[in-house]
Amino acid sequence: MSSGLRAQLDCRFVEVDAVFDDCMAQAHQRLSPAGLSAYLESGRQLGKMGRGAEPLLVFLQCWPQTASSVGEASLAAVMETVRAINKSPNGRAIAPLLQSLPAVAHRLPSAPALQRFLDLGLQLLEQTSGSIHGIHKTYASPCLIAFFEHAGEVLQWVCLDGMCNWAQYGLRHYSQQPEQQRQYFALQSDDSRAVLQRERKGTLFVDHVRQLDLYLLALWQDPAQLVPFSQHFDATTDRTYGSVVTQPYCDDLGMRLPDVYEDTPLVSGLDRYRAALAHMAAHRRWSQTIYADNFSPAQRLAIECFEDARVDVLCLRCFPGLRPTLLALQPAPAEDACNTLTHSGLRHRLAMLSRALLCGATGPWAAQEHSYTDPLLQDHSANFHAVLASGDASTQAMAELAIAYLAKTRRQSDQQAAAWFADTTLDYRDDNRHLWKFHELSDDEESFGTPSKTVQTQPLQSLPPRHYPEWDYLSQSYRPEWVSLYEGLHPAGQFGQIDRLLDKHRALAKRLKKMLERLKPHERVRLRHQEDGNELDLDIALRAYTDLRAGSQPDERITESHRSNGRSIAVTLLLDLSESLNDSVPGSDQSILELSQEAVALLAWTVEQLGDPLAIAGFHSNTRHDMRYLHIKGFDEHWGDTVKSRVAAMQAGYSTRMGAALRHAARTLASQKADTRLLLVLTDGRPADVDVADEALLVQDARQAVKELTASCITSYCINLDSAADGYVREIFGKQYTVLDRIAKLPEKLPRLFMRLTR
Repeated sequence: MSSGLRAQLDCRFVEVDAVFDDCMAQAHQRLSPAGLSAYLESGRQLGKMGRGAEPLLVFLQCWPQTASSVGEASLAAVMETVRAINKSPNGRAIAPLLQSLPAVAHRLPSAPALQRFLDLGLQLLEQTSGSIHGIHKTYASPCLIAFFEHAGEVLQWVCLDGMCNWAQYGLRHYSQQPEQQRQYFALQSDDSRAVLQRERKGTLFVDHVRQLDLYLLALWQDPAQLVPFSQHFDATTDRTYGSVVTQPYCDDLGMRLPDVYEDTPLVSGLDRYRAALAHMAAHRRWSQTIYADNFSPAQRLAIECFEDARVDVLCLRCFPGLRPTLLALQPAPAEDACNTLTHSGLRHRLAMLSRALLCGATGPWAAQEHSYTDPLLQDHSANFHAVLASGDASTQAMAELAIAYLAKTRRQSDQQAAAWFADTTLDYRDDNRHLWKFHELSDDEESFGTPSKTVQTQPLQSLPPRHYPEWDYLSQSYRPEWVSLYEGLHPAGQFGQIDRLLDKHRALAKRLKKMLERLKPHERVRLRHQEDGNELDLDIALRAYTDLRAGSQPDERITESHRSNGRSIAVTLLLDLSESLNDSVPGSDQSILELSQEAVALLAWTVEQLGDPLAIAGFHSNTRHDMRYLHIKGFDEHWGDTVKSRVAAMQAGYSTRMGAALRHAARTLASQKADTRLLLVLTDGRPADVDVADEALLVQDARQAVKELTASCITSYCINLDSAADGYVREIFGKQYTVLDRIAKLPEKLPRLFMRLTR
């Protein structure tokens, strides 16, 4: 029988003979007689394609398992796709396609879903394979093999729609860049992972990073950097049992958190992030490192259990509101859940102990009582809380309690090779790599950077980063979370320098002051001759009374009302602080930066006279990963020595990535309660950055940002100091711009321009 089936393949590959019987045994179990016949016929066709033995071997091994998930009828669609690939220069992609089918079918267990996946593969082939004359495909696709090799992995992250969106993004942005295209579909680029994150379900770290940063700073005064890790790409390995885990952890780069948390029935994904941060911050505040060399793996596991419970209890003393979240995240395994005849019960007992330690706390923040009746567990829980109440609790004290606990609870079954993991994982707790240090390093012990015992509470120089999209005009779509913008308060200098600059322009200030008198608002305007006003106009009322006594028809409009005639304008001045501001002004010994300081000082003085809310900020960039936004004056600050000192310290450097700066300035300006919101941009050149080769890319991104401002009812206006700027500045701002050919006139022009725009 086996020889007859082998003859149906009609091929002489000796590699097939070694696996044929096993493949047939699997096929007989999973396929119908008709499916078996189609299986062998498809194998015969693969053997005749001239691609060697590998596609046939992969097919024989993978198709029975695939057919169990999606049905035997899908074989026709698979073979049609294989034939289409074989007719192209992409024949080497056939084996990766067939190899991916079991994993893909497991995630897409229906024939229509598998068909969509195959169609997506053919679309990639069509759009990424090269052609010399535009008729026949000549060059193989740089990404098709990578796509099939990682298809199962991608589908572990996202649904089929998410995979299609991810693939379309790669096609749009890397169609002309073969190597970057291959890296994207091989999941080797940050862009690829970022897009996959956006397509995932659950609470994404990237959507809440700023909120979590501020949470950590406000409650724990901990400025540690928060760094996400992928639960698929960067999964760490448990040092004790060698199993893959995805717990948070701390290292020299900061606090590492999963890139996504799913909601649980009792705890939201965001609260899971908060619990993980609180636990790690508590470790950084109260834990001390201890030497691990003299402890066995079981002892280290017990020490970590006691120390984790200690910092959780101390955390609850500071923030009792975390109690419901921590309790909901604590597993509550049943006492008889672990079968000690087949599994080691150490993790099971420690999980019960951990819950008992948290539940056994006393105070207004105490959790509910546990239901465990084991007397040893109850005794060690009481000892734990007695040590905490004594005030002598430390990491070393927890180590002593853990050793005593193991000495009394050790069982012969703990030596079982298989460990019991059900209901033993506390995924909000970190893996405690920061807790251990080693006298001697060996191949089986990892050493990790050890943080300081106390958290350094240095003054904050900047806020956590905000992430902004960037517009790609080639694909007409946004690149999500593309630019990292760091905002902070501008350093201060000598305010006397600004006073000297204002003295230099004393005559100009006098002229401006006369102009300002005509613009100053009159807060209340009297409206007379009202039929339904809110006050009686005595003059008109007496005249009406006289007319009435004289027999004439009186004027019935004898009331008056008032309305506000005040200016309702909020202004943000956004300064380009790129390196080109250090250039000298032609025909002058001053730099463009110094003239900008004079202009900013005069403008701020002018706006102060009018009483309009004004904010001043500067920006520069050093690639999309390092965008700086420096606050010089806030809306609530007056023009005084503090603001002057920041203007005096203005420095120029790096590049001009304008789009993200415009979007960020719009965030603060939009919060102002004013009828008119004006964003003034002072720049001296085209938007550019060192990581962007296409000159039009950042110009179009700034243009798109201006459109976003207009949609938010914010008026933008650009003052450009580049005499050749008319082309690109018109592209960005339309007609809302002024180009100054004589830069030396900037201190005079800027205040006048402001008054004209806000008249």
